[in-house]
Amino acid sequence: MRDRLHLTIALILLGLAPKSALAETFEVGPGKPYATIQDTLELLQPGDVVEVQGDHTYPGDLWFREEHSGTSDAPVTVRGIRVNGKRPIIAGVGTEQWHDMIVLFQVSNFVFEGFEIVGDGDTAHTGLVHKGDNVTLRDLVVHGVGSHGLLGTDFDSGSLLLERSEFYDNGFELYDHQIYMATDESVYPGSVFRMQFCYVHDGAGGNNVKSRAERNEIYHNWIEGAVYHELDLIGPDGQDEDLAREDSDVVGNVLIKRSEWRIARIGGDGTGNTKGRYRFVNNTMVLGESSDVAIGLQFTVESLELHNNVIVRLGGAGGELYNHNDPEGPEPLIFGSNNWVQEGLTAVPATLTGTIVGADPGFVDAAGWDFRPRDDSPLLEAGATATALDVAPFVDPLLLPDHVPPARALGTEGPRPQDATPDIGAYELGSGAEPGESTSDSGEETSDSGEGPTSGDEPTSGDEPTSGEEPTSGPGEEPTSDGGEEPGPSETDGVSAGSDGATGGDGGDGCSCDTGRSPTAPGLLLMVGVGVLARRRRR
Repeated sequence: MRDRLHLTIALILLGLAPKSALAETFEVGPGKPYATIQDTLELLQPGDVVEVQGDHTYPGDLWFREEHSGTSDAPVTVRGIRVNGKRPIIAGVGTEQWHDMIVLFQVSNFVFEGFEIVGDGDTAHTGLVHKGDNVTLRDLVVHGVGSHGLLGTDFDSGSLLLERSEFYDNGFELYDHQIYMATDESVYPGSVFRMQFCYVHDGAGGNNVKSRAERNEIYHNWIEGAVYHELDLIGPDGQDEDLAREDSDVVGNVLIKRSEWRIARIGGDGTGNTKGRYRFVNNTMVLGESSDVAIGLQFTVESLELHNNVIVRLGGAGGELYNHNDPEGPEPLIFGSNNWVQEGLTAVPATLTGTIVGADPGFVDAAGWDFRPRDDSPLLEAGATATALDVAPFVDPLLLPDHVPPARALGTEGPRPQDATPDIGAYELGSGAEPGESTSDSGEETSDSGEGPTSGDEPTSGDEPTSGEEPTSGPGEEPTSDGGEEPGPSETDGVSAGSDGATGGDGGDGCSCDTGRSPTAPGLLLMVGVGVLARRRRR
């Protein structure tokens, strides 16, 4: 470190120091200079890379903090290196108060990739916690987490890119989810949660993807088998819902509902209301025999735009394209074009132009989860090319999908052919791969093989769950080290980790991780109540 500092000073004096002059690579693992990732933390500077050897398990309670941040042009990267074809595993949480998560990202300009995150099934323990900005999580497999697999805090969280990752067997009951994202609209206005090329399946509880982010970009994913909704895109918790309009762009996904709930819920949950604009383009949306509604609107939604989607119900008849629970405010604008809708589905608005109603969308093998179109499919060259209308303009949309999603296995996504007239649905003729078999076997790389699909525990009633009275929490606490003494209390804040709305729908599970900043520790983002976070979202 001293030699590196001296060299950098000399280069600065000569005016030759590049921004990455301090960049180094630190090797972690058996026989390497560092035994754990924690051993490298005090050394990290912008541009540095930590390479962690696979086929080995490393301790969790891993906290990346503000001082471990990179810069926008020189991020810090922590990368798993496969050994014998296996990722490095990170498992375990701390024993101190507030240390009940596996990895905390209280950091900015940071890349974390190539790991397997293994939970212990304890419903008080969270997997990954996002509390930074410009963070990339890539090529991860997260499973067995008893609380949230990935959790974004409502306060002090900015943009996050999640890509090419698999989540399964995470969550608990109604309020803990496989992926639960939020952004701070005051500290990081305009933040984006982008999720792309991911495979999320077989949840143990909650929704597969729940987000309170200011903007969601859900692109080219395969999402199936949530206990409740596959997508739950709603408003903020703990912040003024009029700070921003929360919008969602949902393009090129396969979304499969196997329990009795809806594929997607949009708008509000009794805690936060988006009043937002929602855009669904070229998705393949599959209702199971016990699910009746593809998209559920709740409270206030400004617009719902639908283009080139396949909405099909397998193993049953009837159902609705959409419904609207507890409507508030102006009637939502619903518009779009060239969707294929299965015969018998109702609530298909007349404002959707060019709708094709049919009995068979012409999938290669729907029973085998292969939703690519056959060469005689009515989906072929039936899509609209104009998918950004002026009715309720969407800022910077992805006009048409440019990839196809992973086919129930990581790494099987790929470019989508760009024909002059697109096919309807998530696939273009001849694109994509034969789907793999879903698995929730702990410790296995599910992108390779496994058992057939299994659903999570399904609710026993058709009634929407409602939230009870709001739980309370103790005072927020500030972490002081990555494994040191117990943090002291913050003077500024009590934790609000989920004000569960008491009205409507399947209730608000809330994600208010209100932390504020400690007057006793300037420069540190407080991690108040992360330990309480999961508990506040459960009944």
